[in-house]
Amino acid sequence: METACGCPDTERAPFAPHAALESRSLVMAAAVLSSVSRRVVPPLVVILGATGTGKSKLAIEIGKRRGGEIISADSMQVYRGLDIITNKVTVEEQAQCPHHMISFVDPLENYTVLDYRNKALSLIDDMHQRNQLPIVVGGTNYYIESLLWKVLVDTGNGEQTSIALQDKTELEKLGRAELHRRLTEVDPDMAAMLHPHDVRKIARSLQIHQMTGVPHSRLLAEQRGQDGADEIGGPLRFRDPCIFWLHSNMEVLDQRLDKRVDEMMAAGVLDELKEFHRRYNEHKVEESSQDYQKGIFQSIGFKEFHQYLTAGPDVGEEQREALLRQGVEALKQATKRYARTQNKWVRRRFLSRPGSSVPPVFGLDVTDVSCWEKTVLTPALQVLESLKKGEKPSLEPIRVEGIKPRNKRSRHTCELCDKIIIGDLEWKAHLKSKNHQFHLRKKRKSEMRAECDQVLGVTLAAGSSADMQGTESTVGSTDCTLAADCGANMLGCQAPEDSLVTAS
Repeated sequence: METACGCPDTERAPFAPHAALESRSLVMAAAVLSSVSRRVVPPLVVILGATGTGKSKLAIEIGKRRGGEIISADSMQVYRGLDIITNKVTVEEQAQCPHHMISFVDPLENYTVLDYRNKALSLIDDMHQRNQLPIVVGGTNYYIESLLWKVLVDTGNGEQTSIALQDKTELEKLGRAELHRRLTEVDPDMAAMLHPHDVRKIARSLQIHQMTGVPHSRLLAEQRGQDGADEIGGPLRFRDPCIFWLHSNMEVLDQRLDKRVDEMMAAGVLDELKEFHRRYNEHKVEESSQDYQKGIFQSIGFKEFHQYLTAGPDVGEEQREALLRQGVEALKQATKRYARTQNKWVRRRFLSRPGSSVPPVFGLDVTDVSCWEKTVLTPALQVLESLKKGEKPSLEPIRVEGIKPRNKRSRHTCELCDKIIIGDLEWKAHLKSKNHQFHLRKKRKSEMRAECDQVLGVTLAAGSSADMQGTESTVGSTDCTLAADCGANMLGCQAPEDSLVTAS
């Protein structure tokens, strides 16, 4: 059992004269834990924001002034190497305030969110014991979720997790159809919520069932049934955490991100990528086994330069320069897309779903960096000071946007487009899509042709069985009538089609 600050709770022993010593010990232990909880307020600070908004800068300043230590929540920064492309804090910056969870995993290992959560929670507990303020900073959404909410399904200790990773890799090799068939047998509810092409999630659900003997869907339902939980997942892990969201005008941020890429190039990111490619990826490319969807190879910037890094000696200098320019531009575009994805997650996870399991978020505008201390640092420190005193901060949290319809993970099949769609909102979007409307018009035209062919066939059959003594004028009249009927039929069929497209 955990207290609000994540520390282990103790059960009270019933009072009795012969158990006085034990009772006093428990009271003293509880007093110590209570003292820790009172001192570390808030129990956790989380700094959210898109890449390039200065999250690390704010975290360092808060850490220096409030006796805090920083826990990185970046899934790429846990790996050793690629310091420039993953934008790790420098050695000088790390010296200003203790940093954790940076550059400690081998680049060829797979480090899971469960591994991260377990290690980070241990660090937070240790900081609470030492009266230090934990400051979580980073842009990996599922890392942050795993700390703020009880949303992960435990499948065992570290050794079992290692075995599970191997099993999951073997499962993924079975192929989409076989994986989905197996999941349908053991967990039909989960199979209905996952797209047949989502190999990773299907393999994960099978893996959980293998290790626990319980369907993944049932475990998730139990998690959502806990006190303080909601439809998304389990309850908050820490009571009243402080959440800061650094946001910026996107046009200004785009310019800042482009400039950062240029600074990375000047800092020697190409040499870093070339050396990393030579050590860890070159042999994979030769074996056609490279995978830019796992581990540090997912880093934005590595796959964008793939063609440049793998260009052989037969590639001319002019073409090589063109590949380099393409890589730089691809890196800039990918970075800006990622920034928007991060902001979208903040709005969806914190601002669109008000409730007891969603903590308030304090917004800090970082558009104008010339007044950063006035508009960012000072308000953040004032909020923390107010929370420590148990007072209401003068800075109001961002108002929630209101409850939006929950996207049920229903399964839909579009026979017209030969697609499987998971999610009610995705289904509605598909029905309005250009691709679906194209197939809809194509189907309508086909139906109209078939109807006209049928009318023509019936008319010809009737004519052949009638008295063959008719004149040419009669035949001509019949042909004209037939043409008129088909034309009217075509017009009649066209109207519903047009109205359908307009209504969508």
